[in-house]
Amino acid sequence: MMKARTTPESSVDKTESGYLLKIPAGDSSAYRFSQIDDYFGLSRRHFPHHSLSLGLRARVSNSSLPGTWGFGLWNDPFGMSLGFGGRRWQLPDLPNAAWFFGASRENHLSFSDKPAQGFLTQSFRSPKFHPLLIPTGLVFPFSRKATRKLISKVIAEDSSALSVEPTQWHSYRLEWSPKRVVWYVDDVQVFESPVSPNPPLGLVIWIDNQFAAFPPNGKIGFGVLENPEPAWLEIADLKMT
Repeated sequence: MMKARTTPESSVDKTESGYLLKIPAGDSSAYRFSQIDDYFGLSRRHFPHHSLSLGLRARVSNSSLPGTWGFGLWNDPFGMSLGFGGRRWQLPDLPNAAWFFGASRENHLSFSDKPAQGFLTQSFRSPKFHPLLIPTGLVFPFSRKATRKLISKVIAEDSSALSVEPTQWHSYRLEWSPKRVVWYVDDVQVFESPVSPNPPLGLVIWIDNQFAAFPPNGKIGFGVLENPEPAWLEIADLKMT
């Protein structure tokens, strides 16, 4: 069951054939997001999908939106809960994801030399536990380049830039199976990867004003961005099999 989550003044509106996700204009002092997903309130081990064919039509308000937006599958790796408010105890995890991902120039969501900005097809596969997690945590405060190198040995990733105008309606399809992920735009295959994320995963569709950067120079950064104008992502004809 899909659930909506938003920050103040953001919204998820139902349309005749889908959803319109909106965030307001604002400066870089506050995080703004609008999201629908099918895993809220579940522990990661109970996320609903072990394989999936996802199809929808989508368009976005601007091809150069500050922040990120997209649709696909992930394990909500950065989600953390201490058990308050009725939520389950949950610590951050390594990423497992397969999605269509829009990332502004401030982002660099790659631990190797894969495409990391613009409109992408992207996947990550991580183990449930790896011994390098411990030294990675110890190294981070002293050498960010060393941390990035260690992470790249643990997390497999793949991505490809899309030559699509995202402000126009297009049909998108993602087929995720245990051995591969295949992406389609307007019924044409645009990318295929053997980097298939480890299940279980949840469906996520979102737009926000945040960035995350793991660039080759080691200057790892996180934060939120000014978006001078309201931003939106519209989807229609959502299908999952």
